[in-house]
Amino acid sequence: MNSAAATTKLRIDDIISLFNGLFLPTENTCLIAGDDEPIYLPADDDNPHHRLIFAHGFYESALHEISHWCIAGKARRQLVDFGYWYEPDGRSAERQRAFEQVEVRPQAVEWLLSEACGRRFYVSTDNLSASPEVVEAGLARFRQAVAAQAHVYLRDGLPARAEVLKNALLDYYQRHESFGACEFAPENI
Repeated sequence: MNSAAATTKLRIDDIISLFNGLFLPTENTCLIAGDDEPIYLPADDDNPHHRLIFAHGFYESALHEISHWCIAGKARRQLVDFGYWYEPDGRSAERQRAFEQVEVRPQAVEWLLSEACGRRFYVSTDNLSASPEVVEAGLARFRQAVAAQAHVYLRDGLPARAEVLKNALLDYYQRHESFGACEFAPENI
């Protein structure tokens, strides 16, 4: 992290304000710090806004959930949790590979957004109670896939909402120059 970002305290209220300022008026979606597990809830009869609720007020959780939202198409944004399946910790090697395939794109977006605000990104296989063999077997492959996807986004551009937020983060944290100097390599995640 460069000195400008190191001296900037990343506050959860900042990401909420930035996100809501950008996307509540245009996408009818608000970012909310939750007390429990993350979830996306589309607007319904009781709530006029789509709600992107991240876990326990964690900045990393906010960026991760935002990344899923940035990738989800219009139809998926009408479904609870974008219609994705989730299987808790302890997945088999086969189920873990399926999980990782779904996570490559959002984690690549999350990495770019993390760098835009000067926050260290750590790839997550989200399978803490699996056997060490299952976790280690796929970690290098998953890191490589996330890095490759990050490079695709750098070359071809991020999904539109992710690009808007990335630029807002770069402006807010004054990281345009630092972002251009980032090395998006698998060993850095």
